[in-house]
Amino acid sequence: MQVNGRCESRFRLSLRKFKSLLIGNFLLRLSCQPVFSCMSVTNAIPVPNGVARIRSLAELQNWDAWPRALRNKCKDHRYYEIVEETLEGGFEYHYLQLEDDSGNVRAIQPVFFVRQNLVEGMLGKIRSVVDLIRKRFPRFLTMRVLMVGCAAGTGDLGACDEKDEAWVANALRASFRTYARQNKASLVVLKDFPAKYREALGVYTSNGYARMPSMPMTRLALHPFQDWDEYFRTLSKATRKDLRRKFRKTERAPKIDMEVVSEIAPYIDEAYALYIAVHERSPFKFETLTKNYFRILAQQMPDRARFFIWRQSGKIVAFSFCLICDDAIYDECMGLDYSVALDLHLYFYTLRDVITWSLQQRLKYYYSNPLNYEPKLHLDCELVPLDLYVMHTNAFLNPIFRRAIKYLGPTRQDPVLRRFPNADQL
Repeated sequence: MQVNGRCESRFRLSLRKFKSLLIGNFLLRLSCQPVFSCMSVTNAIPVPNGVARIRSLAELQNWDAWPRALRNKCKDHRYYEIVEETLEGGFEYHYLQLEDDSGNVRAIQPVFFVRQNLVEGMLGKIRSVVDLIRKRFPRFLTMRVLMVGCAAGTGDLGACDEKDEAWVANALRASFRTYARQNKASLVVLKDFPAKYREALGVYTSNGYARMPSMPMTRLALHPFQDWDEYFRTLSKATRKDLRRKFRKTERAPKIDMEVVSEIAPYIDEAYALYIAVHERSPFKFETLTKNYFRILAQQMPDRARFFIWRQSGKIVAFSFCLICDDAIYDECMGLDYSVALDLHLYFYTLRDVITWSLQQRLKYYYSNPLNYEPKLHLDCELVPLDLYVMHTNAFLNPIFRRAIKYLGPTRQDPVLRRFPNADQL
Protein backbone atom coordinates (compact mmCIF):
# COMPACT_ATOMS: atom_id res chain seq x y z
CA MET A 1 0.00 0.00 0.00
CA GLN A 2 2.88 2.33 0.74
CA VAL A 3 4.43 1.67 -2.67
CA ASN A 4 1.09 2.18 -4.38
CA GLY A 5 0.67 5.43 -2.45
CA ARG A 6 4.02 6.72 -3.68
CA CYS A 7 3.14 5.73 -7.25
CA GLU A 8 -0.19 7.51 -6.97
CA SER A 9 1.53 10.59 -5.55
CA ARG A 10 4.09 10.60 -8.41
CA PHE A 11 1.28 10.17 -10.93
CA ARG A 12 -0.56 13.19 -9.50
CA LEU A 13 2.66 15.22 -9.52
CA SER A 14 3.38 14.24 -13.12
CA LEU A 15 -0.16 15.14 -14.08
CA ARG A 16 0.19 18.55 -12.47
CA LYS A 17 3.48 19.12 -14.33
CA PHE A 18 1.86 18.05 -17.59
CA LYS A 19 -1.03 20.48 -17.04
CA SER A 20 1.44 23.26 -16.20
CA LEU A 21 3.36 22.57 -19.39
CA LEU A 22 0.16 22.69 -21.41
CA ILE A 23 -0.88 25.97 -19.84
CA GLY A 24 2.62 27.41 -20.23
CA ASN A 25 2.81 26.36 -23.85
CA PHE A 26 -0.62 27.86 -24.49
CA LEU A 27 0.42 31.19 -23.00
CA LEU A 28 3.69 31.15 -24.93
CA ARG A 29 1.96 30.38 -28.21
CA LEU A 30 -0.61 33.05 -27.46
CA SER A 31 2.15 35.53 -26.66
CA CYS A 32 3.72 34.83 -30.05
CA GLN A 33 0.51 35.91 -31.78
CA PRO A 34 0.03 39.67 -31.55
CA VAL A 35 -3.57 40.76 -31.07
CA PHE A 36 -4.46 43.67 -33.32
CA SER A 37 -7.38 45.98 -33.56
CA CYS A 38 -8.30 47.47 -36.91
CA MET A 39 -5.89 50.37 -37.24
CA SER A 40 -4.42 52.06 -40.24
CA VAL A 41 -0.66 52.33 -40.62
CA THR A 42 0.25 56.00 -40.43
CA ASN A 43 3.45 57.90 -40.98
CA ALA A 44 2.83 60.14 -37.95
CA ILE A 45 2.16 59.03 -34.37
CA PRO A 46 1.04 61.61 -31.78
CA VAL A 47 3.26 61.82 -28.66
CA PRO A 48 3.07 64.16 -25.65
CA ASN A 49 3.85 67.70 -26.85
CA GLY A 50 4.81 66.55 -30.31
CA VAL A 51 4.70 63.92 -33.02
CA ALA A 52 6.82 60.95 -34.14
CA ARG A 53 7.27 60.62 -37.90
CA ILE A 54 8.52 57.44 -39.59
CA ARG A 55 11.46 58.10 -41.89
CA SER A 56 13.74 56.10 -44.15
CA LEU A 57 17.49 56.62 -44.31
CA ALA A 58 17.15 58.10 -47.80
CA GLU A 59 14.89 60.82 -46.38
CA LEU A 60 17.33 61.67 -43.60
CA GLN A 61 20.64 61.82 -45.40
CA ASN A 62 20.36 65.47 -46.47
CA TRP A 63 18.95 66.74 -43.17
CA ASP A 64 21.12 68.61 -40.65
CA ALA A 65 19.27 66.97 -37.76
CA TRP A 66 20.48 63.48 -38.70
CA PRO A 67 24.22 63.95 -37.91
CA ARG A 68 23.30 66.09 -34.88
CA ALA A 69 21.21 63.27 -33.39
CA LEU A 70 24.24 61.03 -32.74
CA ARG A 71 27.15 63.46 -33.04
CA ASN A 72 28.63 62.80 -29.59
CA LYS A 73 28.34 59.02 -29.81
CA CYS A 74 31.16 56.65 -30.71
CA LYS A 75 28.87 55.05 -33.28
CA ASP A 76 27.57 58.19 -34.92
CA HIS A 77 25.18 58.59 -37.87
CA ARG A 78 27.82 57.27 -40.28
CA TYR A 79 27.94 53.97 -38.43
CA TYR A 80 24.17 53.48 -38.66
CA GLU A 81 24.28 54.19 -42.38
CA ILE A 82 27.01 51.57 -42.81
CA VAL A 83 25.07 48.99 -40.78
CA GLU A 84 21.92 49.47 -42.86
CA GLU A 85 23.88 49.27 -46.10
CA THR A 86 25.98 46.21 -45.30
CA LEU A 87 24.33 43.93 -42.73
CA GLU A 88 22.28 40.93 -43.77
CA GLY A 89 19.88 38.84 -41.71
CA GLY A 90 16.39 40.17 -42.34
CA PHE A 91 16.71 43.52 -40.54
CA GLU A 92 14.14 46.17 -41.52
CA TYR A 93 15.54 49.61 -40.69
CA HIS A 94 13.49 52.70 -39.88
CA TYR A 95 14.00 55.97 -38.04
CA LEU A 96 11.61 57.83 -35.73
CA GLN A 97 11.89 61.57 -36.13
CA LEU A 98 10.58 63.34 -33.02
CA GLU A 99 9.21 66.87 -33.44
CA ASP A 100 7.85 69.10 -30.68
CA ASP A 101 4.70 71.19 -31.01
CA SER A 102 6.75 74.00 -32.57
CA GLY A 103 7.97 71.73 -35.37
CA ASN A 104 11.53 71.53 -34.06
CA VAL A 105 13.27 68.19 -34.63
CA ARG A 106 14.38 67.08 -31.15
CA ALA A 107 15.62 63.58 -31.99
CA ILE A 108 16.05 60.92 -34.67
CA GLN A 109 15.94 57.43 -33.20
CA PRO A 110 17.17 54.41 -35.19
CA VAL A 111 14.93 51.33 -34.86
CA PHE A 112 14.60 48.06 -36.77
CA PHE A 113 12.36 45.02 -37.01
CA VAL A 114 13.71 41.49 -36.80
CA ARG A 115 12.41 38.00 -36.06
CA GLN A 116 14.15 37.13 -32.81
CA ASN A 117 15.08 33.68 -31.52
CA LEU A 118 13.95 33.65 -27.86
CA VAL A 119 16.35 30.87 -26.87
CA GLU A 120 19.48 32.26 -28.54
CA GLY A 121 22.45 31.30 -26.41
CA MET A 122 20.51 28.81 -24.31
CA LEU A 123 22.24 25.44 -23.97
CA GLY A 124 21.32 22.00 -22.66
CA LYS A 125 18.15 19.93 -22.84
CA ILE A 126 15.78 22.84 -23.36
CA ARG A 127 17.64 23.99 -26.45
CA SER A 128 17.78 20.41 -27.79
CA VAL A 129 14.00 20.08 -27.46
CA VAL A 130 13.42 23.44 -29.14
CA ASP A 131 15.74 22.52 -32.03
CA LEU A 132 13.83 19.26 -32.48
CA ILE A 133 10.46 21.05 -32.60
CA ARG A 134 11.83 23.59 -35.09
CA LYS A 135 12.46 20.86 -37.64
CA ARG A 136 8.67 20.75 -37.98
CA PHE A 137 7.80 24.31 -36.93
CA PRO A 138 10.72 26.62 -37.90
CA ARG A 139 9.28 29.70 -36.14
CA PHE A 140 8.68 28.01 -32.78
CA LEU A 141 9.78 30.34 -29.94
CA THR A 142 10.54 33.21 -32.29
CA MET A 143 8.87 36.60 -32.38
CA ARG A 144 8.77 39.59 -34.68
CA VAL A 145 10.34 42.32 -32.57
CA LEU A 146 10.65 46.09 -32.78
CA MET A 147 14.24 46.73 -31.69
CA VAL A 148 15.34 50.19 -30.58
CA GLY A 149 19.02 50.99 -31.01
CA CYS A 150 21.75 49.52 -33.18
CA ALA A 151 21.75 46.16 -34.97
CA ALA A 152 25.54 45.90 -34.51
CA GLY A 153 26.40 47.43 -31.17
CA THR A 154 25.09 49.15 -28.09
CA GLY A 155 22.05 51.41 -28.19
CA ASP A 156 21.89 55.19 -27.79
CA LEU A 157 19.13 57.75 -27.60
CA GLY A 158 19.21 59.88 -30.73
CA ALA A 159 18.57 63.22 -29.02
CA CYS A 160 19.88 66.24 -30.95
CA ASP A 161 20.62 67.84 -27.57
CA GLU A 162 21.62 65.60 -24.67
CA LYS A 163 19.61 67.85 -22.34
CA ASP A 164 16.47 66.59 -24.10
CA GLU A 165 17.04 62.89 -23.34
CA ALA A 166 14.24 62.67 -20.75
CA TRP A 167 11.74 64.28 -23.17
CA VAL A 168 12.96 62.06 -26.01
CA ALA A 169 12.70 58.88 -23.91
CA ASN A 170 9.10 59.65 -22.92
CA ALA A 171 8.07 60.62 -26.45
CA LEU A 172 9.54 57.42 -27.85
CA ARG A 173 7.79 55.34 -25.18
CA ALA A 174 4.45 56.90 -26.17
CA SER A 175 4.96 55.89 -29.81
CA PHE A 176 6.42 52.38 -29.57
CA ARG A 177 3.33 50.29 -28.78
CA THR A 178 1.33 51.86 -31.62
CA TYR A 179 4.20 51.61 -34.08
CA ALA A 180 4.98 47.99 -33.15
CA ARG A 181 1.36 46.87 -33.45
CA GLN A 182 0.98 48.61 -36.79
CA ASN A 183 3.91 46.50 -38.01
CA LYS A 184 2.71 43.23 -36.42
CA ALA A 185 5.51 43.06 -33.87
CA SER A 186 4.82 41.21 -30.61
CA LEU A 187 7.63 42.77 -28.59
CA VAL A 188 9.32 46.12 -28.15
CA VAL A 189 12.96 45.82 -27.01
CA LEU A 190 15.36 48.63 -26.25
CA LYS A 191 18.56 46.77 -27.07
CA ASP A 192 21.80 47.01 -25.08
CA PHE A 193 21.47 50.50 -23.62
CA PRO A 194 24.34 51.51 -21.32
CA ALA A 195 23.54 52.06 -17.65
CA LYS A 196 24.05 55.82 -18.04
CA TYR A 197 20.56 55.92 -19.58
CA ARG A 198 18.81 54.36 -16.58
CA GLU A 199 17.59 57.69 -15.23
CA ALA A 200 16.15 58.83 -18.57
CA LEU A 201 14.65 55.40 -19.24
CA GLY A 202 13.14 55.05 -15.78
CA VAL A 203 9.83 56.07 -17.35
CA TYR A 204 9.82 52.69 -19.15
CA THR A 205 10.04 50.48 -16.06
CA SER A 206 7.20 52.46 -14.47
CA ASN A 207 5.03 52.04 -17.58
CA GLY A 208 4.94 48.34 -18.38
CA TYR A 209 8.52 47.55 -19.45
CA ALA A 210 10.77 45.02 -17.74
CA ARG A 211 14.40 46.02 -17.42
CA MET A 212 16.80 43.08 -17.51
CA PRO A 213 20.58 42.85 -17.83
CA SER A 214 22.02 42.09 -21.24
CA MET A 215 25.45 40.53 -21.63
CA PRO A 216 27.77 43.31 -20.42
CA MET A 217 30.86 44.75 -21.99
CA THR A 218 34.06 44.98 -19.97
CA ARG A 219 36.44 47.87 -19.35
CA LEU A 220 40.05 48.13 -18.32
CA ALA A 221 41.32 51.46 -17.01
CA LEU A 222 44.62 52.22 -18.74
CA HIS A 223 45.34 55.71 -17.42
CA PRO A 224 47.11 54.56 -14.22
CA PHE A 225 49.81 52.81 -16.28
CA GLN A 226 52.67 53.93 -18.51
CA ASP A 227 53.21 50.60 -20.26
CA TRP A 228 52.29 46.93 -20.29
CA ASP A 229 54.91 45.96 -17.69
CA GLU A 230 53.52 48.39 -15.14
CA TYR A 231 49.99 47.07 -15.70
CA PHE A 232 51.23 43.47 -15.63
CA ARG A 233 52.75 43.93 -12.17
CA THR A 234 49.29 44.75 -10.75
CA LEU A 235 47.81 41.39 -11.72
CA SER A 236 47.62 38.48 -9.30
CA LYS A 237 50.61 36.19 -8.91
CA ALA A 238 48.71 33.27 -10.42
CA THR A 239 47.65 35.31 -13.45
CA ARG A 240 51.18 36.61 -14.04
CA LYS A 241 52.60 33.09 -13.86
CA ASP A 242 49.97 31.78 -16.29
CA LEU A 243 50.53 34.60 -18.79
CA ARG A 244 54.33 34.24 -18.69
CA ARG A 245 53.97 30.54 -19.48
CA LYS A 246 51.64 31.32 -22.40
CA PHE A 247 53.84 34.06 -23.82
CA ARG A 248 56.99 31.92 -23.60
CA LYS A 249 55.31 29.21 -25.62
CA THR A 250 54.19 31.71 -28.26
CA GLU A 251 57.65 33.26 -28.49
CA ARG A 252 59.26 29.86 -29.11
CA ALA A 253 57.22 29.55 -32.31
CA PRO A 254 58.08 31.40 -35.53
CA LYS A 255 57.95 35.16 -34.98
CA ILE A 256 54.55 36.89 -35.05
CA ASP A 257 54.45 40.47 -36.38
CA MET A 258 51.68 43.02 -35.77
CA GLU A 259 50.53 45.77 -38.11
CA VAL A 260 47.91 48.46 -37.41
CA VAL A 261 46.07 49.84 -40.45
CA SER A 262 43.05 52.01 -41.16
CA GLU A 263 42.38 50.41 -44.58
CA ILE A 264 41.35 46.74 -44.54
CA ALA A 265 40.47 46.15 -48.22
CA PRO A 266 43.83 44.55 -49.21
CA TYR A 267 43.53 41.99 -46.42
CA ILE A 268 39.79 41.47 -46.19
CA ASP A 269 39.57 37.93 -47.59
CA GLU A 270 42.05 36.47 -45.11
CA ALA A 271 40.85 38.56 -42.17
CA TYR A 272 37.18 37.88 -42.78
CA ALA A 273 37.68 34.12 -42.81
CA LEU A 274 39.23 34.39 -39.34
CA TYR A 275 36.34 36.56 -38.10
CA ILE A 276 33.82 33.95 -39.29
CA ALA A 277 35.78 31.20 -37.54
CA VAL A 278 35.41 33.01 -34.20
CA HIS A 279 31.83 34.10 -34.85
CA GLU A 280 30.66 30.56 -35.55
CA ARG A 281 31.98 29.38 -32.17
CA SER A 282 29.93 31.92 -30.24
CA PRO A 283 26.76 30.65 -28.49
CA PHE A 284 25.18 34.10 -28.95
CA LYS A 285 24.70 35.24 -32.53
CA PHE A 286 22.58 38.29 -33.27
CA GLU A 287 24.22 39.85 -36.31
CA THR A 288 26.85 38.57 -38.72
CA LEU A 289 29.13 41.27 -40.06
CA THR A 290 29.96 41.22 -43.77
CA LYS A 291 33.06 41.97 -45.82
CA ASN A 292 31.41 45.17 -47.04
CA TYR A 293 30.83 46.24 -43.44
CA PHE A 294 34.57 46.29 -42.82
CA ARG A 295 35.44 47.78 -46.21
CA ILE A 296 32.95 50.65 -46.05
CA LEU A 297 33.61 51.37 -42.39
CA ALA A 298 37.31 51.81 -43.19
CA GLN A 299 36.41 54.21 -46.02
CA GLN A 300 33.79 56.30 -44.24
CA MET A 301 35.12 56.30 -40.66
CA PRO A 302 38.93 56.44 -41.12
CA ASP A 303 39.22 58.71 -38.08
CA ARG A 304 37.94 55.93 -35.82
CA ALA A 305 38.52 52.56 -37.48
CA ARG A 306 41.70 50.64 -36.68
CA PHE A 307 42.47 47.11 -37.84
CA PHE A 308 45.11 45.06 -36.04
CA ILE A 309 46.68 42.28 -38.12
CA TRP A 310 49.07 39.60 -36.87
CA ARG A 311 51.15 37.54 -39.31
CA GLN A 312 53.26 34.47 -38.87
CA SER A 313 55.54 33.52 -41.77
CA GLY A 314 53.58 35.95 -43.98
CA LYS A 315 50.19 34.41 -43.17
CA ILE A 316 47.51 36.31 -41.24
CA VAL A 317 46.79 34.32 -38.06
CA ALA A 318 44.82 36.90 -36.07
CA PHE A 319 42.74 40.01 -36.71
CA SER A 320 41.05 42.60 -34.51
CA PHE A 321 38.77 45.49 -35.43
CA CYS A 322 38.66 48.45 -33.02
CA LEU A 323 37.06 51.88 -32.87
CA ILE A 324 38.95 54.83 -31.33
CA CYS A 325 36.59 57.28 -29.63
CA ASP A 326 37.99 60.20 -27.65
CA ASP A 327 40.20 58.64 -24.96
CA ALA A 328 38.96 55.06 -25.36
CA ILE A 329 39.49 52.07 -27.64
CA TYR A 330 36.60 49.69 -28.28
CA ASP A 331 37.60 46.17 -29.32
CA GLU A 332 34.63 45.31 -31.54
CA CYS A 333 35.45 41.87 -32.90
CA MET A 334 38.34 39.56 -33.63
CA GLY A 335 39.36 36.69 -35.86
CA LEU A 336 41.66 33.76 -35.15
CA ASP A 337 43.27 31.01 -37.18
CA TYR A 338 42.30 28.04 -35.01
CA SER A 339 44.92 25.82 -36.60
CA VAL A 340 47.44 27.70 -34.42
CA ALA A 341 45.41 30.01 -32.16
CA LEU A 342 44.87 27.67 -29.23
CA ASP A 343 48.36 26.21 -29.24
CA LEU A 344 49.96 29.68 -29.42
CA HIS A 345 47.50 31.34 -27.01
CA LEU A 346 46.78 34.01 -29.60
CA TYR A 347 43.87 35.50 -27.67
CA PHE A 348 46.21 36.60 -24.86
CA TYR A 349 49.09 37.42 -27.17
CA THR A 350 46.97 39.73 -29.33
CA LEU A 351 45.30 41.29 -26.30
CA ARG A 352 48.71 42.21 -24.89
CA ASP A 353 49.60 43.88 -28.20
CA VAL A 354 46.35 45.88 -28.36
CA ILE A 355 46.72 47.08 -24.76
CA THR A 356 50.38 47.95 -25.34
CA TRP A 357 49.49 49.95 -28.47
CA SER A 358 46.66 51.72 -26.62
CA LEU A 359 49.00 52.72 -23.81
CA GLN A 360 51.47 54.09 -26.36
CA GLN A 361 48.64 56.21 -27.81
CA ARG A 362 47.86 57.47 -24.29
CA LEU A 363 44.32 56.13 -24.41
CA LYS A 364 42.66 55.89 -21.01
CA TYR A 365 40.24 52.98 -21.37
CA TYR A 366 40.08 49.65 -23.18
CA TYR A 367 36.57 48.31 -23.81
CA SER A 368 35.82 44.77 -24.89
CA ASN A 369 32.61 43.38 -26.30
CA PRO A 370 30.47 40.82 -24.40
CA LEU A 371 31.33 37.14 -23.75
CA ASN A 372 34.56 35.31 -22.84
CA TYR A 373 34.46 36.70 -19.30
CA GLU A 374 36.83 34.28 -17.53
CA PRO A 375 40.11 35.75 -18.84
CA LYS A 376 38.77 39.30 -18.50
CA LEU A 377 38.05 38.66 -14.83
CA HIS A 378 41.65 37.61 -14.22
CA LEU A 379 42.93 40.60 -16.17
CA ASP A 380 41.17 42.90 -13.66
CA CYS A 381 38.57 44.22 -16.08
CA GLU A 382 35.29 45.55 -14.71
CA LEU A 383 31.82 44.99 -16.11
CA VAL A 384 30.09 47.70 -18.15
CA PRO A 385 26.37 47.00 -17.68
CA LEU A 386 24.04 47.01 -20.68
CA ASP A 387 20.27 46.90 -20.27
CA LEU A 388 17.34 45.46 -22.19
CA TYR A 389 13.92 47.10 -21.77
CA VAL A 390 11.22 44.71 -22.92
CA MET A 391 7.44 44.99 -23.35
CA HIS A 392 4.81 42.78 -24.97
CA THR A 393 2.49 44.76 -27.23
CA ASN A 394 -0.59 42.94 -25.90
CA ALA A 395 -1.68 44.80 -22.76
CA PHE A 396 -3.36 41.67 -21.30
CA LEU A 397 -0.31 39.43 -21.78
CA ASN A 398 2.35 41.95 -20.82
CA PRO A 399 2.06 41.54 -17.01
CA ILE A 400 2.54 37.78 -17.42
CA PHE A 401 5.35 38.30 -19.91
CA ARG A 402 7.18 40.75 -17.61
CA ARG A 403 7.40 38.08 -14.93
CA ALA A 404 8.39 35.28 -17.29
CA ILE A 405 11.00 37.18 -19.32
CA LYS A 406 13.31 37.65 -16.33
CA TYR A 407 13.94 33.89 -16.30
CA LEU A 408 15.10 34.04 -19.95
CA GLY A 409 17.73 36.71 -19.29
CA PRO A 410 21.03 35.99 -21.07
CA THR A 411 23.19 36.73 -18.01
CA ARG A 412 21.64 33.83 -16.12
CA GLN A 413 23.59 31.47 -18.38
CA ASP A 414 27.06 32.72 -17.33
CA PRO A 415 28.13 32.06 -13.71
CA VAL A 416 31.45 33.90 -14.18
CA LEU A 417 29.65 37.25 -14.24
CA ARG A 418 28.74 36.95 -10.57
CA ARG A 419 32.44 36.84 -9.66
CA PHE A 420 33.20 40.35 -10.93
CA PRO A 421 33.54 42.94 -8.13
CA ASN A 422 30.86 45.19 -9.66
CA ALA A 423 28.42 42.42 -10.65
CA ASP A 424 25.77 44.06 -8.44
CA GLN A 425 25.56 46.88 -11.01
CA LEU A 426 24.04 44.61 -13.65
